[in-house]
Amino acid sequence: MNRINRISTATAAFCLGAALVLSFVVTSFQSQFQSLAHAARDTSAVPPPASGVTTEHVILFVLEGLGQESLKSGAMPVLSTLVKDGSVTWSATAVAPARRLPTMASLVTGMPVAKHGITWNVFEFSRGYPRAPTVFDYLDLSGGRDSAIFYMDESLYQLAKPEPYTDYQMCGPLRAECNPDRLVGYVRDYLKKATSGSGYGHAIPALPHLLVVHLPAPGRVGEAQGWKSAAYKDALRAVDKAMGTVLDLYRDLGLIKRTTVFATSLSAVGETQFSAGEVSGEQANNVPVVPWIASGVGIKAGHAIRQPVSIIDTGATVMRALGLTTYTEWESQPVEEIFKTAFTAAPASPLLQ
Repeated sequence: MNRINRISTATAAFCLGAALVLSFVVTSFQSQFQSLAHAARDTSAVPPPASGVTTEHVILFVLEGLGQESLKSGAMPVLSTLVKDGSVTWSATAVAPARRLPTMASLVTGMPVAKHGITWNVFEFSRGYPRAPTVFDYLDLSGGRDSAIFYMDESLYQLAKPEPYTDYQMCGPLRAECNPDRLVGYVRDYLKKATSGSGYGHAIPALPHLLVVHLPAPGRVGEAQGWKSAAYKDALRAVDKAMGTVLDLYRDLGLIKRTTVFATSLSAVGETQFSAGEVSGEQANNVPVVPWIASGVGIKAGHAIRQPVSIIDTGATVMRALGLTTYTEWESQPVEEIFKTAFTAAPASPLLQ
């Protein structure tokens, strides 16, 4: 009987020990998993760029109603400097139909309209967000990079899919105060919060790796008041000033020497982007050509881009600047010839290793 008691006691002790070990293993695993998950969201845990990859931040200016002739007026000295110091093509292709929402959807999804399916030009809540992953999704998945997006039209709510790695600020023509200066004020306030250390409750309490600034005023004014009007020239001047202010904010934060800048336009001079109704015939099939500019860290200066460029290629080129790549059915391709050095991949996010 004593022998049985001893065996029972030993068995119980063994089971208890095994349970404690198992509990320790589970707790340890949970702790490691939580640490990795936190690292994926904590921008301070994002690995630094690999050797030879110096870009840490990207600014993407998305304009409207802009062409090469827009710079001849002398109203855009900031954009002219980006062109002089960077790489440019004035004949990048947009998409058909040439309207704001479908074109912006192609820019952020890296897909033509036929694939992402957004053909309308107003925000329709019932249609939901695009199913195709966006450049913002790929930036997070490929390297834990976060994005801040400032859209200046209500139709683009259709693309404002809420995610922990994106932060959106929206305004539009229905709000009288929505103008380039006010949008830049939003950017200034956001960067102040992002550098505060606490974020004031922001989802992204650190500087974004990609900042998107939508400045459509020239297109709106050109369509409403004429493409050769004084008001159009004033709109060009206001947008150029806004771009300069954003760049100055990055200079003040000591980031400009680690930043690559892209600028493109959703529409060309003389084009309509704003009607809400369906388009047909020649307008539906028209594929405009627009400027596409890259400047700053890692970009060739004074370079005229020779290879064909589509606005769809913007997303992949942004990722290429940050040392990231994708392995998907994405139609977006990096504009490789603008870069000074061959591609070197940045370290992957801890969750992908």
